[in-house]
Amino acid sequence: MKAHTDTMVSRLVYYLHLSRRTGHYAVQQSQNTHHGDRNGPSTAASCTKPTGPEPSSQPNPNAVACPRSQHSSSPKPGSSPRHSPISRSRARPPCQRCNSQDSLDELEMDDYWKEVENISRTGGESARGEGGGEGEVPEEEQQKTSEEGEQEEAWLTEAGLARLFDDSLAADQDQEEDSSVFLSTLTRTQAAAVERRVASLHQTLRRRNRQHVPDVRDIFRPPEKDDELSKLKGGSENGQKDVTSSETETELNVEVAFSEQALTYRDNHQRLKVNTGPSSPDDKLPNFKLLRDKTGQTRIGDLSPLDMKKVLRVVLVEMTALFDTAGIDLKAHKAIKLKTKESGLFGVPLATLLDQDQRRVSGTKVPFILQRLMSHIEEEGLDTEGLLRIPGAATRVKSLCQELESSFYDGMFPWQQLKQHDAASLLKMFIRELPHPLLTVEYLNAFIAVNKLPTKKQQLQALNLLVLLLPEANRDTLKAMVEFFQRVIDHQAKNKMTLNNVSVVMAPNIFMFKGFRSKVTEQQEFSMATSTANIVRLLIRYQNLLWTIPKFIVTQVRHQNMESQRKQNKERAVRKLLKKMTTEKTSEKAIPEEGSQGFIRVQAPQFSKVSMAVQLTEEIQAVDVLTRFLSQDCSVAVKKEELCLYEIGGNIKERCLDGETFMKDLFQLNPTAEWVIKVAQK
Repeated sequence: MKAHTDTMVSRLVYYLHLSRRTGHYAVQQSQNTHHGDRNGPSTAASCTKPTGPEPSSQPNPNAVACPRSQHSSSPKPGSSPRHSPISRSRARPPCQRCNSQDSLDELEMDDYWKEVENISRTGGESARGEGGGEGEVPEEEQQKTSEEGEQEEAWLTEAGLARLFDDSLAADQDQEEDSSVFLSTLTRTQAAAVERRVASLHQTLRRRNRQHVPDVRDIFRPPEKDDELSKLKGGSENGQKDVTSSETETELNVEVAFSEQALTYRDNHQRLKVNTGPSSPDDKLPNFKLLRDKTGQTRIGDLSPLDMKKVLRVVLVEMTALFDTAGIDLKAHKAIKLKTKESGLFGVPLATLLDQDQRRVSGTKVPFILQRLMSHIEEEGLDTEGLLRIPGAATRVKSLCQELESSFYDGMFPWQQLKQHDAASLLKMFIRELPHPLLTVEYLNAFIAVNKLPTKKQQLQALNLLVLLLPEANRDTLKAMVEFFQRVIDHQAKNKMTLNNVSVVMAPNIFMFKGFRSKVTEQQEFSMATSTANIVRLLIRYQNLLWTIPKFIVTQVRHQNMESQRKQNKERAVRKLLKKMTTEKTSEKAIPEEGSQGFIRVQAPQFSKVSMAVQLTEEIQAVDVLTRFLSQDCSVAVKKEELCLYEIGGNIKERCLDGETFMKDLFQLNPTAEWVIKVAQK
């Protein structure tokens, strides 16, 4: 075992060296710096800890925006909202209002508490099985706090680094090399996040007298320089370019790791302090846009499953590093396996719903019932005033829910008789009655903690990472929902449902999972009102940015693939020498001759015109290649929108190219790739 430990130490010393000269790796746990607690989040929610459904945290009760008028339905101070009618829902502290329509102080929080009381009246929490007809599910715990050391072990396991503490994996050579390759591509802040979890776990295991984990000071001791890492080119470590001052307030730089940008923000002592007062410009929602990337934007679904698996590992470490840099200590919860319904519509796990729907239509990504409810609301017209806000009659909604359970899949449900407000109530019931939250038990606290980050830009970056970390079913369902919410908002002139209105109404349905209100104090629920509404409005407002994979993540995946190929080629070379196979050609793929002459060969094996030569110019884009192909092959029956030009091989497994990808720039990034036109696999 000692030999194994020494081997791991030596490898980690090589791959996770920390440059003590920069001082950037020392991220102090639970300690804010210049933009710390006194600055608070850039919304009206100001807390000393990230808010969440954990009783230990103490949110700030002053975090709720003021009511719309002096004669609103605010209760008397001290009255309990949990068992009161709507007229006594919550006491709200006085506050000033901002003139901006985008300000959280303008959120109609009365609608939030009305929605909470409506949920309570309809038994959305305590009688989950009633609305769903058969299969009533008893009240159970959905989550529990991890025991000491469990959180670090779970985090390292999810990041694919279980070898750092699990001796049973010592003989797995493939996993050792996989961990080494992964660690070699981390940025300084990402490496610091791993260091902190290993150090914390090491201390816990020492207290348990399980001392098989090497001391973190040995693991992260700086090694001697190695020229083999020189392939990761760029401004700073691991190909990350330096953050420049040319970046404007509304531009999102996706070439540099978000945690590195946050570290630069902190270390430069920038004066962009967050002011929770009503005049703070950071209370507004800027028109963020991505910096133009000539190698193309990568959206969720564009990468192969193998590369996507690598993406998720990097995203987990990057998300943790971003929160670490802000001094936010996330306390993750573990989901407890619940006794749930195995069929039906309401109160059924997303995975179960999709499984039964995919047996009817393969490739289904969003539950049929949710799709049908949204389409029905749209068919009836989105101009209805108070859409999503005005509830349907509770008894009628309950009856409709039972009727849907029995007749939805048979096609016998009378949709023509379903009133629009009843349909909206059913939609909200479906969301909140999922056995586990749509944002998952594991990441719900992280979503809420986004409000603790010091700038809107960092909040948006964190949400981008968290969306990527959601299970595919949750991510696709959430995307369908926010797209629908935006279509409702587009009709706000008639339906009076602005971004803020929709956000405050939907927040309790998304964040209040089963048994939630019995597990938090009134003070915590008070603080979470504005916080959760802010998260929902960010998800809706920036949905076109949140479902993308940042370029620096894709770059790190490319580096992992390159490093893995280098190791494989080295092993092959050793085997060749041992077998004296000197005549065998090297397996490394050479740059095609056409590429060296300024041309690429585009393959199209699914069509009659199987290949086409394309000259690389500065202006030619992926969409131009598709247009030229279709003009030369008249037999193609599919539309251009259904086709995609794929980058395959080289330093990426497979990637569907954005139409605005400049081919010459991408060729220079991946010169050994093949270029294939085929029907998009989405």
